Amino acid sequence: MYSVTKDFMNKEAPPNYVAGLGRGATGFTTRSDIGPAREVTSKRVNRAPYELFLKITTYTRLNFHITHLLMKKVQQDEDDDDERFQDPDNETGLFSSAPYEEDDEEADRIYDAIDQKMDERRKARREAREKQELEKYRAERPKIQQQFADLKRGLAAVTDDEWANLPDVGDLVGKNRKKTNLRERYYAVPDSLLEKAKQESQYVTQLDVQQQKYGGFTTPAPDSGMMTNFIEIGQARDKVLSLKLDQISDSVSGQTTVDPKGYLTDLNSVVIKSDAEIGDIKKARLLLNSVISTNPKHAPGWIAAARLEEVAGKLSQARSIISKGCEECPKSEDVWLEAARLNTNENAKTILANAVRHLPQSVKIWLQAVKLETDAKSKKKILRRALEFVPNSVKLWKEAVNMEDNPSDARILLARATELVPLSVDLWLALAHLETYENAKKVLNKARTHIPTSHDIWIAAARLEEQQGNEKMTDKIIARAVIVLSEKGSVLGREQWLQEAEKCEQKGSIGTCQAIVRNTIGMGLDEQDKKAVWTEDAESCVAHKSIETARAIYAHALKIFPGKKSLWRRAAFLEKSYGTGDSLEELLQRAVRFCPQAEVLWLMGAKEKWLAGDVDGARAILTEAFRANPNSEQIWLAAVKLEAENGEYERARMLLQKAREQAGTEKVWMKSIVLERQLGRTDEALSMLDEALAKYPTFDKLWMIRGQIEEEKRGLPVARATYNKAVKNCPKSVPLWILSSRLEEKAGLLIKARATLERGRLLNPKIPELWCEAVRVELRGNNVNMAKALLAKALQECPNSGLLWSEAIFMEPRAQRKTKSVDALKKCDNDPIVITTVARLFWAERKVAKARTWFEKSVKVNPDMGDSWAWLYKFEQQHGTEQHQQDVISRCVAAEPHHGEEWQVVAKDMKNVGKNTEELLKMVAEKLS
Repeated sequence: MYSVTKDFMNKEAPPNYVAGLGRGATGFTTRSDIGPAREVTSKRVNRAPYELFLKITTYTRLNFHITHLLMKKVQQDEDDDDERFQDPDNETGLFSSAPYEEDDEEADRIYDAIDQKMDERRKARREAREKQELEKYRAERPKIQQQFADLKRGLAAVTDDEWANLPDVGDLVGKNRKKTNLRERYYAVPDSLLEKAKQESQYVTQLDVQQQKYGGFTTPAPDSGMMTNFIEIGQARDKVLSLKLDQISDSVSGQTTVDPKGYLTDLNSVVIKSDAEIGDIKKARLLLNSVISTNPKHAPGWIAAARLEEVAGKLSQARSIISKGCEECPKSEDVWLEAARLNTNENAKTILANAVRHLPQSVKIWLQAVKLETDAKSKKKILRRALEFVPNSVKLWKEAVNMEDNPSDARILLARATELVPLSVDLWLALAHLETYENAKKVLNKARTHIPTSHDIWIAAARLEEQQGNEKMTDKIIARAVIVLSEKGSVLGREQWLQEAEKCEQKGSIGTCQAIVRNTIGMGLDEQDKKAVWTEDAESCVAHKSIETARAIYAHALKIFPGKKSLWRRAAFLEKSYGTGDSLEELLQRAVRFCPQAEVLWLMGAKEKWLAGDVDGARAILTEAFRANPNSEQIWLAAVKLEAENGEYERARMLLQKAREQAGTEKVWMKSIVLERQLGRTDEALSMLDEALAKYPTFDKLWMIRGQIEEEKRGLPVARATYNKAVKNCPKSVPLWILSSRLEEKAGLLIKARATLERGRLLNPKIPELWCEAVRVELRGNNVNMAKALLAKALQECPNSGLLWSEAIFMEPRAQRKTKSVDALKKCDNDPIVITTVARLFWAERKVAKARTWFEKSVKVNPDMGDSWAWLYKFEQQHGTEQHQQDVISRCVAAEPHHGEEWQVVAKDMKNVGKNTEELLKMVAEKLS
């Protein structure tokens, strides 16, 4: 039975239920509260109080919304956080339906102006607050980029080798570690297992002792154990190996392709082909089979197929294929030659015999047949047979002539060869070489009639005349050759003629070489270009070690341009390097006759006389030089040096006094002061310095000498004042700044020395010597960190300075010096200081061969660097022989070095005045450490 009271009255309404909605009733709604105004309750009560409560609630809610909108409007005036009320057209709030009139627009403009004014007033405070908040936020939570900024800057010092040597990060997680696969482990097979396998695989035709004893296959007693016979196992292995060798052996005319003794050794050289290579070979085999089957007359296809089988290791298959190719292509000499190559010596002879039947005109086949023969008689027989079929082959005739040991037989063959092959220049020249003088002339004349355009025949005729001593005839033949060849249309260029001259020099025909140069050196050249082009030609010939050709070029050039000092000087240097003393003296005498104003030529002549020990001859030359050049500074100084080196100091002082009166240059004054200082006359030197500095206040060497003298005689304060004046008068002089700094360092004023060098660097930027001195000052003061910082700045300012890189290499720890040296070589590859430093590193590592190579490279790059020679000599003293040491000394004396830090310190010391190059070399090497 159903109850009168409805069951749903005490329950909650279903979702989205609206009371009376089915009867057309709707609830009271507002624009701020979209939705039906209904009570969310589940019980039915008296509606009158509820409706009254609902109205009160609705009006209260409306009042609340209006108040809320007004408060939001006020808050918008203070802080524009809500954008809904900025534009009346976009207003979606309570007053969106109200009309927008002129008063509203004016009010909005006023509000906008007020907002803009207030925003300008708050802008500075707001931006400062935002910046402060951002900095606080960045300080609390910095970016990853900011956290690693210092480390990223440090990456600039990482070298390429350090990048390459960074270790790879491996997967160290235990579960990802690769476990060793037990199946991939291999173990040595025991002999017992091999014996068991042998017994299982062999056939037995009789019963063994055990079976005969027990009458069947009974199990033996436990005490009768099994003994392994290792001797039988070894014999069995040898037998199996010999059987395999017999099986793979290929008997060809009693020979075998397998070497039993070297078989095991050859197994190591067997190339195991991969699956990809085997697949490629199979594909190539299919393609080549298709080629030779579709076009069997195509010889390259047969050759390619045979070579493929050869590469695959199937030599017998390759021979079979090339044999078929010979049958299909009997007119192809390449197929026959390939068949001979793939076969043995005896089979190859048979193959080539068949080849000449099909191709009797093939020179290659005949020559290959000659190579296969071992005795000279058989070779001559084949060559003569070949000449019957191919009488016009130059190669066959040359080979036949070379086989003859008797000159008369060779002459007969060449006579016949020139009749059959009259256009071969080589055959004519060979025949002329074997004939007598008269017959050779006839042969060459006959050759010239047959080959009128060949220059080799003309050159051979000129050489023939030179051998007989007819030098005039040699020159006439070359001159005639140039004219005739130009008429015949065979014109050689000037470069080609020079190459022929060099060839003649190599063959010993100097007269022919000179004749070619005289008659062809000016071909096709303008008058204004001759001097420059001839100089380049001579330098090129010297580079090719063709000294006589270069000498001939200079001789001809000096006849055309006798007044050119540069040509005489180059010719003199050539004679000095490659000629004799007499030839050089003769050349210099001719030079000063044509160029009396050339001071270098006079000085070279005087020096050569002095080195030869003829001091009077040197004085005579300088006397003549004075007459030609009365006010020459170089000649005055040379005369002074000659007298001073020979102990004639009074004569040297007189010459210097005259030189000061006549020439009066700053260098003459300096040499005068140095001589007085050398003789110990310090007061005279200082008085001369006062007079010289009054005339030449900007000559820095005078200030250096004065500072050194005052430092030795008058003390540091006086020298400091001199150096202060010196750097003011010569601010660009780097040695003055360095000397001034060292003076302060000697006085114990390290700060003042540092400041002096800093001033020098400001006035002379990018000077590596000043930076290097600053670094060394810090090192001497035990300020290693400061020295490293200064060196880093120095390398930034002077990245290509070998001096700074050398200092940087030795400041690194020993393990990192090699890496630093690589960077130094990249920046300054041909710097002798860096190369010497690298050699010293190899020397320290006991790599003697490499060290010697780098030391030799350093002296070749710059022979004028005395320090490099001293290091090389010191190295040879420790690791070389007496011959090596003498070789270094002789080469150093020839180079006459003048530069280098240690070299200049020793050479300019007053105690070492008058020492020669060898003595200075030994002193510098002893000082090095």
